[in-house]
Amino acid sequence: MIKQRLWWPNQLVVSREKLIRKFQMENQPPSKPYVHYNHTDPCRFSRWTARESYQFMYDRPWQQVLDFYSNVVEGSLSISSLFGTETYHFHDDAEIPETPEKTELECVSLEDRSGRWARVTFKIVLSYHGGSFDGWQKQPGLNTVQGSVEKSIGKFVDEKKAQLLKDKCLPVEGCVVVAGRTDKGVTALQQVCSFYTWRKDIKSEDIEDAINSAAPGKLRVKSVTEVSRVFHPNFSAKWRRYLYIFPLNDGDDGEQSNQSGEDLENLKSHENCDEQKSGCGECNYENVQENDRDKEGSGNKPRIFSIHRVNALLQKLEGKLLSYKMFARDTKASRNEGPATECFIYHARATEARLPCLDGTEGRRVMCVELVANRFLRKMVRVLVATSIREAAAGAEEDGLVKLMDATCRRATAPPAPPDGLCLVDVGYADFYPQNCLF
Repeated sequence: MIKQRLWWPNQLVVSREKLIRKFQMENQPPSKPYVHYNHTDPCRFSRWTARESYQFMYDRPWQQVLDFYSNVVEGSLSISSLFGTETYHFHDDAEIPETPEKTELECVSLEDRSGRWARVTFKIVLSYHGGSFDGWQKQPGLNTVQGSVEKSIGKFVDEKKAQLLKDKCLPVEGCVVVAGRTDKGVTALQQVCSFYTWRKDIKSEDIEDAINSAAPGKLRVKSVTEVSRVFHPNFSAKWRRYLYIFPLNDGDDGEQSNQSGEDLENLKSHENCDEQKSGCGECNYENVQENDRDKEGSGNKPRIFSIHRVNALLQKLEGKLLSYKMFARDTKASRNEGPATECFIYHARATEARLPCLDGTEGRRVMCVELVANRFLRKMVRVLVATSIREAAAGAEEDGLVKLMDATCRRATAPPAPPDGLCLVDVGYADFYPQNCLF
């Protein structure tokens, strides 16, 4: 009896855990079948599914592209060398337009300013290697560009703000505003951010030296200048320029090897996550079908695409104000309608090039896509690149991307291309001129 009394409470605990686990398994929602958009155009049987597009995009020698971007950030190579010309010039601080009328701040000398008018704003132009950071936005426990920059300029914070941070037991760090956040793996050559302080003894050289010492070889300051307090890196910008480098396989750019099962599971979870975050669940499922129904004939789909066709598809987007909600990801459902998704693309082209090497020889063949627009949505460039390649391989008409604007679900477009090939080239604060394009 004594043994039974000692053993009985343990038995109750084990039985209770089994009941809880059984209840959770019985009430677990059924797994949702993977679906893709049911296209109705003539080339629908030649178009890759999301999984096939994911495999085609990721089965590439991306390390060579990352090495090229690393050399550009360090200053060993330039973007212009990719096209065999040095005619392209980045924007400079003279492009920031002056206010038509002098404000009260501009009428008072720096020494006589006081209170809120004594604030000094610095424009910082950065270059960083995307493969060395976990994106721009500061996040706990991650190595981000914003975190590195704000930590390095913490010593330039004014005494009042520094004391407030200390009272809240927070680290004394600066606060920067950026022209546009970049995802993990995305490189930037002329990222623009601003920092303000009430201290009058700060010099531009001090800020440059502090940031350059944060991550040598990975993060570099191109310029630091004092600008008007009305300047805002994001709202003052008139256009942004992105470059995407897509490496081509040797030979005929043919069949790709299968990705690992782990990558395919990541794709499935990524697509389901996009559906929940971006409101894809609100789509009309009459235009969506299960993936298993479309397996027949999948092996006959073309695996070769024409760069000329990609260029023709992208060129149809130029000079038009369109809603790119089908080409966005990770945006809230409340922002999926109206002007919040409208973008005006000034320039959209694709061409073939070869990656330059430090020894002067030619490297791997690549396709370069240049996109210039007044604004871009989340992952819009990567989705545009992946979708244009998919449509070109399927033999879609030249207005294929424009027609996808009327789709009822974001599964109509391809999954985002890898971030390794994406680069924020520069941000413009004056009117865009087509003669300043890379190609």
